[in-house]
Amino acid sequence: VDGVFTADPRIVPSARKLDRISYDEMLEMAASGAKVLVLRCVEYARRYGVPVHVRSSFSTHTGTLVTDRPRTTEGEVPMEQPMIAGVAHDRSEAKITVVGVPDVPGKAARIFEVVAGAGVNIDMIVQNVSVARTGLTDISFTLPATDGPAATAALTAHQPGIGFASLQFDDAIGKLSLIGAGMKSHPGVSARLFAALSTAGINIEMISTSEIRISVVTRADSLDEAVRAVHTAFDLDAETAEAVVYGGTGR
Repeated sequence: VDGVFTADPRIVPSARKLDRISYDEMLEMAASGAKVLVLRCVEYARRYGVPVHVRSSFSTHTGTLVTDRPRTTEGEVPMEQPMIAGVAHDRSEAKITVVGVPDVPGKAARIFEVVAGAGVNIDMIVQNVSVARTGLTDISFTLPATDGPAATAALTAHQPGIGFASLQFDDAIGKLSLIGAGMKSHPGVSARLFAALSTAGINIEMISTSEIRISVVTRADSLDEAVRAVHTAFDLDAETAEAVVYGGTGR
């Protein structure tokens, strides 16, 4: 593509190319499934203050500038940062639910020690409210789908010591992330996101947030529709299709 877009143009044909994006926003985009830049590239650029100019080898278009230097006009007057930079999605994750975990101190720590010992990185974590009658709870977390067998095997091997009832593995999920530094100072972003998904009939299974990102997990077969609904809800659509996808398969 010719730069960084507000969404994957293969999913959202009306995605707009961004003239510039901050390091933090690009880090969140890359970590959330955007396929333009490798995460480590952006980490090094931010650490050493190096602007990254993202352009295509197949065109002479201007591209996107990744930088924290303020946007200015001719008179060097800073312009307001857009509220939302874009919508990223990721199909490469799976979900494990540890069912029937004793709701006592140390059990969650033990679960994630076992997962870490298997060399597995974890993304989102949700613990349900325990059932008073049984004193048990469920803990769900997402991880790279390719690491699912290793995590499942490690937890199964330690089941007697941890004391959980069973494991559920689900690789038919997708993650959608709404990213924008401007959401810090704009109330109602979460409500607008969830209203858009509700209107589109998309069910949310997990939610995770950072200062400039809201991520939700939904069914994989609903992910494309969810991305388009959220992109439109935040007025990110261009009037005409801007993107040309020259090559690459992403992940």
